[in-house]
Amino acid sequence: MRRRDMLLGTVATFSLGACADSKFRRYTGPEVTMVYVNKSARRMHLLHHDTALSSYDINLGFAPQGHKQFEGDGKTPEGTYRIDRRNPNSDFHLSLGISYPNVKDVEVARAMNKSPGGDIFIHGQRHPRKPDGKDWTWGCIAVTNDEIEEIYAMVADETLIVLSA
Repeated sequence: MRRRDMLLGTVATFSLGACADSKFRRYTGPEVTMVYVNKSARRMHLLHHDTALSSYDINLGFAPQGHKQFEGDGKTPEGTYRIDRRNPNSDFHLSLGISYPNVKDVEVARAMNKSPGGDIFIHGQRHPRKPDGKDWTWGCIAVTNDEIEEIYAMVADETLIVLSA
């Protein structure tokens, strides 16, 4: 009996260890060639050329209308960028970095005597068991933790991201 209990305990320990890595999924489908974000519709689409592979409801910055001009304005950028980094230890479960600011973004912010900011990401939730309100980020694109796990697996670094008004 004791031996069986030890065996079950060992199996349970290994099972729990496997759960710790469960946020890292595998994706073997078609390549995501572009991420398209429609800010006014609050939708993000992962595309393989002109075919939508997945679509998600999103939350944006706390002042979502218009293009991000400087750090702290609460706007989500508009334009064409790239996915340029990933953070497996994000405070928001997982996150994919967006290559904001570009040269023009820096020029616009400097003309206003401001910093353009940075650290714009597609990321998960602040608190997995408490739903976030609408448009609560500082300029990022937020989805649920379950969705960011899927997106993180599907979208490679250097994938094009287009953010439209």
